[in-house]
Amino acid sequence: MRPTACKRIEQVQDPVIPIIGAWIRDNPGTLSLAQGVVSYSPPDVVAETLGSIDPSDPAICRYGPAAGQDALLEIITDKLLKENDIDCVGRQVFCTAGSNMAFLTVLLAIANVGDEVLLVRPYYFNHQMAIELAGCHCKYADSTPDFQLDIDAIANGLTDRVRAVVTVSPNNPSGAVYPREALSEVNRLCGERGIYHIHDEAYEYFTFDDREHFSPASLPESLEHTVSLFSISKSFAMAGWRFGYAVVPEHLTAAVQKVQDTNLISVSGVTQQIASAVIPLGQAWCKQRIAALSTARDMVLAARDHLSGGATICQPQGAFYALLTLPARRHDLDVVQQLIERFKVAVLPGSTFGINSGCVLRVSFGGLPLERLEAALARLTAGIREL
Repeated sequence: MRPTACKRIEQVQDPVIPIIGAWIRDNPGTLSLAQGVVSYSPPDVVAETLGSIDPSDPAICRYGPAAGQDALLEIITDKLLKENDIDCVGRQVFCTAGSNMAFLTVLLAIANVGDEVLLVRPYYFNHQMAIELAGCHCKYADSTPDFQLDIDAIANGLTDRVRAVVTVSPNNPSGAVYPREALSEVNRLCGERGIYHIHDEAYEYFTFDDREHFSPASLPESLEHTVSLFSISKSFAMAGWRFGYAVVPEHLTAAVQKVQDTNLISVSGVTQQIASAVIPLGQAWCKQRIAALSTARDMVLAARDHLSGGATICQPQGAFYALLTLPARRHDLDVVQQLIERFKVAVLPGSTFGINSGCVLRVSFGGLPLERLEAALARLTAGIREL
């Protein structure tokens, strides 16, 4: 008799990116508005640092500390204080292979099998997948119609089994930016209930219209219950390098270290050296590149004028995503497949983000140069009108 895969894993949703990727490969010439990447290149210092690395350096070729190299941790700590107003006294930074790993590592360190974790819907699908992989259960709180935090919905969802509340701002998939007041209220609720507030800040530099990014770990009462997640994948165009980091309360150090040592041991020494060179460039370097995304966003919003009656696009305040709602009652994944096969343009279905009412598509406008984005949007609007 052949053994079988874990039933719990089989019940986790299939990752949508590989599915869409296969359809794109089967339809050459497809322009992708699907995966969340940027079109600009990494900083020049990446190549310069690579050229100076000695492969026999023990910091490169041997196991390293679970949290990360001391010099890198100092750089990150300095960045957090200067840019996020997060004081790391009483906190510990752990470097991970991307912020997805940071989330799963923290989750395994704080949650028991059968615990609940509250996600704000629409949610980032890899968060939901990680919660179920860990043997926990998802609770959901719907956002407001304009995709902002609904504090009452979150408070009403906090059962005795909820171990953490997860927020993402700037948000994937909606592009919403949560204001200081709302995040402060969520953080206060978590502190009062004795649960964790996990805040994903992967898109911290990506804001529009004078919206300000806020880190709840900067709040004076946040020390014991706030976890912050960061990444260089989006801001520095380095998704393939797989580097992120978690900032956790000091009392979680031993638990996180157990998970880290079992799953990763330590981030690649080469990647840590690259991160040490890139992170000090900070938001000043990123903002110069991100400015072009404002034009890309305006192009997406202008596409509303070419859509059929009833289709709407919510105006993004940050990140590089927009949610397109269609009046049709068709299944969103079917629409995505038809757009790829017939119109050579790819987007993601809203259902993978927990949007189950209506037909909603996520449009990612960061990955194409402006001229190719224009062509992709023309294909998208033509497809929506016909479908």
